[in-house]
Amino acid sequence: MSEPIANSQPYALVVDDDGLIRMDAMDILQDAGFRTFEASDGDKAMTLLAREHAVIVLLFTDVQMPGTRDGFAVARETASRWPHIAIVVASGHVRPEPGEMPDGARFIGKPFTADMVHDHLQDILPDGRKPAPLRCRDQAGGAP
Repeated sequence: MSEPIANSQPYALVVDDDGLIRMDAMDILQDAGFRTFEASDGDKAMTLLAREHAVIVLLFTDVQMPGTRDGFAVARETASRWPHIAIVVASGHVRPEPGEMPDGARFIGKPFTADMVHDHLQDILPDGRKPAPLRCRDQAGGAP
């Protein structure tokens, strides 16, 4: 399922229990040049991360989901276990309290747009981990 990152586009993991929002986020990230994995809750996300963390460079997670871990817990555990993974947390219902998000993680409100997501990715991903369309957008100063 996974291939060496040097031979492929970077991977992002999208975690959201709402299938339509998850598909929208995956489309936005695929347009930015990512291959995507998906999970419908935090527990499934952590199982997938344990298996595929070497190729994943971005976690994009909702906050409120079924299971034993909400998106903040997934973000904190990911940052602790795999610090190379950039993190974006999105919610339309809650805002993070101090200490809920790991250092360097970004929060965006829902509904989000492709431009909002791409702007945050420009800021949090180092150039060596950006897919080609984001690098081109960065150089051109515009949309991919």
